[in-house]
Amino acid sequence: MTGIQIQELTKRFGDNVALQNVSLTFQPGKIYGLLGRNGAGKSTLLGIAANRLFADSGQVLIDGEPACENDRAQKKLYMMSEKNLYPKDMRVRDVFRWSERFYGSFDRQQAQVLAQQFGLNTKKRVKELSTGYTSIFKLIVALCLDVPYLFLDEPVLGLDANHREMFYHLLLKNYADEPRTIIIATHLIEEVANLIEEIAIIDEGRLLMSQSVQSLLDSGYCVSGKAGDVDAYAAGKKVIGEDVLGGLKTAYILGSCDRQALCDSGLELSKLNLQKLFVELTKKEGEQ
Repeated sequence: MTGIQIQELTKRFGDNVALQNVSLTFQPGKIYGLLGRNGAGKSTLLGIAANRLFADSGQVLIDGEPACENDRAQKKLYMMSEKNLYPKDMRVRDVFRWSERFYGSFDRQQAQVLAQQFGLNTKKRVKELSTGYTSIFKLIVALCLDVPYLFLDEPVLGLDANHREMFYHLLLKNYADEPRTIIIATHLIEEVANLIEEIAIIDEGRLLMSQSVQSLLDSGYCVSGKAGDVDAYAAGKKVIGEDVLGGLKTAYILGSCDRQALCDSGLELSKLNLQKLFVELTKKEGEQ
């Protein structure tokens, strides 16, 4: 059995339930978006898989082996997270050197090339890096490791627009050169929408859905027009959200489209947007 299996995972921090009976599978050779609002449980799930946290119940299997306290399983993955686990007084170039010794598969020459492209001064100590360059430093380590499972938890924290574009380009090139499972945990949906093939949405510690991006977007649609006409068309359908501007309305609907009724009503049909779909699915009561 290959891939990563999350089996009925539950984790609490005091009275806070971070994960509640979550089960899903990350298959080999795909780019996943693990999506959720801040505090939804994304980092906790990846942290348990990476052996940084321990579940209260359930387990994670990596290629059929338990992930917990298993060096053979853990050497197959690398997790880049917001937390900095590197010695703060160590210089970046020395982190690259020790990464090569520790992992064996680390490409130190490529790391130096990427550092030049991003303008990262490898003579600096880790503690001297800005928030953005700390993220860049950790991303370079991640991209230069030859492991089958790569976890990127909020990878573009502090990066400016140019550096984010560089990272996304390099990530796709890295994946094209050597396909592997990449899991991007983020709440910045719009930026990763064109990168990810599969999606898993977590909300308040529960798994809302797990499916391909294309099948999710094909599962619904938007209709726009006069508010009364939209209401009449949407009656009895699964409406997950609405936007109203003056006398106009847009409804976001899951299910099959009644094209004849749309033609008769004169409403405008459009495709679902991944970010808008995510926002509507995770919207809390009282939020606009």
